[in-house]
Amino acid sequence: MAAMLEHRTNLINGIRSANPAFAAATLIRLEDGSYLDIWRWDSAEDMQIAAQAAAGFPLVGATLSLTTDHTIIDGEILDER
Repeated sequence: MAAMLEHRTNLINGIRSANPAFAAATLIRLEDGSYLDIWRWDSAEDMQIAAQAAAGFPLVGATLSLTTDHTIIDGEILDER
């Protein structure tokens, strides 16, 4: 877990420095012991641009190699309080 958090922090810092439209990242441990990692962008367009650039970002592979069962789901926030 410590290695994953360290890699995740380095990845987030690197992406954020290259793309200030990266708004927030929230890591949640679920009841079953799995994790939900929610990444928010200022817009869907900003997220798509960053996703295309991620292939060339070395920390992406290193971070994903520490996890299994990756799923990416896109959505739009309709209300937040």
